[in-house]
Amino acid sequence: MGSVADKIARKVATQIRSNVIDLSAFRASRERAVEAGLDGSRFKDLVEQGYNPAFAFYAQGLTLVSMFAEAISAMPEAKGYAKAVAKAEDEYIPEGPPISPLTASYFNMWAFFDLQFGSSRETMGTCILRVAESTGMPTWIADIVRPMQESRMGFYVHMGMDEGLDGPLVLLKDIVTGRVLRCHSAAGYLGEPGQLWYTRLLPPPVPDIGHHVVVTTPYVVLDGTEQRFLDYIAREVARMAATGGRKAVDAKTLLKVGPTANHWNEYIFLAYVNHQPDAIFLAGVPDIRESLPQA
Repeated sequence: MGSVADKIARKVATQIRSNVIDLSAFRASRERAVEAGLDGSRFKDLVEQGYNPAFAFYAQGLTLVSMFAEAISAMPEAKGYAKAVAKAEDEYIPEGPPISPLTASYFNMWAFFDLQFGSSRETMGTCILRVAESTGMPTWIADIVRPMQESRMGFYVHMGMDEGLDGPLVLLKDIVTGRVLRCHSAAGYLGEPGQLWYTRLLPPPVPDIGHHVVVTTPYVVLDGTEQRFLDYIAREVARMAATGGRKAVDAKTLLKVGPTANHWNEYIFLAYVNHQPDAIFLAGVPDIRESLPQA
């Protein structure tokens, strides 16, 4: 039978070989690709506008992913995915404050790389990687999609600042791994030492870039501490393990996919306190309902 990703990849490959469609349907027509800047012009324009090169790299990658996702979502094999995304959009209206605390940058990364569908628990990202591999697409497509697929939201302690060639960098400690990473905050928010951020980091796209990218607008948990959220993670992982149905359950699995599809969307929605243009402020712990301001 194979996974959903295998079925989608085989279908695309068959249609390409039989000339029912050509590759342009999945990597966009030449005109659309140029319009979207996938010829490198979008990356160049962003850098010339002053954007950090690492952020510009991933911004171009997200444009590519959205084009793939549009084509794959229309396939019968991905109807479960399309339904789940549409339902979440209706429920959480991810347009950013004041309409919703869920920003487009957060929601798109969740929808493309965290939301699982099908019995094989695929994501749009894993499907794109399988299609790219099966149809012989250029290796740079996988190189740009894979780190986004492997990323996750996480809780990070603000450890201070560092200076980089591309401006000030925030030092963020991953409370799960203990690693301290030098990060460019794409939204511009630099924060203060001791804060707990809930956000997503992407790794340096090329060796010449020595820092990660905070790719979503930071969610700052006002009453959050490292130990409080480590305790929460331990409780939630234990509950997930007790319910069964997963081959492996650990902190990274929890932060990536949650115990339910909309677990982290719901947390942000219920924990919202306030916002400013470059940051959103939350309070509370997901499993302590009385601690959540909007519960």
